[in-house]
Amino acid sequence: MKILLTGTSGQVGHELVHTLRTSGDIIAVDRATMDLTNLAQVQEVIRAVRPALIVHPAAYTAVDLAEREVELAMCINAEAPAVMAAEAKRLGAALIYYSTDYVFDGCKTAAYVEEDTANPQNIYGRSKLAGEQAIIASGVPHLILRTSWVYGWHGRNFLLTVRKLAQERQELRIVADQLGAPTWARTLAVATAAAVQSLQKTATDGVDLELWQERGGLYHLTAQGSTSWYGFAQAIVDQLRLDIKPDLIPVATEAYPLPARRPANSVLSSEKFMRTFGSLPDWNSALQTCLSEA
Repeated sequence: MKILLTGTSGQVGHELVHTLRTSGDIIAVDRATMDLTNLAQVQEVIRAVRPALIVHPAAYTAVDLAEREVELAMCINAEAPAVMAAEAKRLGAALIYYSTDYVFDGCKTAAYVEEDTANPQNIYGRSKLAGEQAIIASGVPHLILRTSWVYGWHGRNFLLTVRKLAQERQELRIVADQLGAPTWARTLAVATAAAVQSLQKTATDGVDLELWQERGGLYHLTAQGSTSWYGFAQAIVDQLRLDIKPDLIPVATEAYPLPARRPANSVLSSEKFMRTFGSLPDWNSALQTCLSEA
């Protein structure tokens, strides 16, 4: 099976290069070979490659900058996936798209399930929701995987920021009133590969469209459990090998104002995914495994 994989320089794409190898032949593209702001080029690349499956972790992820770069965020996160979906549908291919906990407003006190009404409070969340809606409207066989608080050793993320600042400062002020599930990029990649294998029962050069239509759709996919950004930072610092560890000071969201509004609760329930495709690790155990590779 020929798999077109985007965003291989990013944290999720980097891991997917390894986990998807057993599922097919990977054709990896980055911004230089498929610029997501050039919709004609997106179409041309897909038509040239003719993949059976498009796996699309590449995205505009600058949450605060998106408040000013609205058109750019919408183009990359919504319009480009719409083109991918249309081309995949034309080819008889399937599409995997990664979305975000930021499609919710954070007002719910329990974990969000797939049936909950989306109500994004920032441009980034709106752009990702628009991407979801475009894919669903196209009728292409798909997996939309909403995740949260992604980290790893590649790209830019909270883990790398905390590790850097912990080596430079004696005190770190960390938001303590936002809840979510830190999710290692490798957890996402391994779970994605498991889902692809589950949906590809026979060894062919195409996808089982009937099975994708039956078991595909929208899923939440995060590590299990939840914590605050403060709790996440504390877990990171506790495991770093530092001669002197910084003091962590919990602060309220209001003490750390940012252009984009964040949901107070963005915990996602992954029960549907686990029932369909298999178990997911606890966020803290996954973090320990990740940090052991440093």
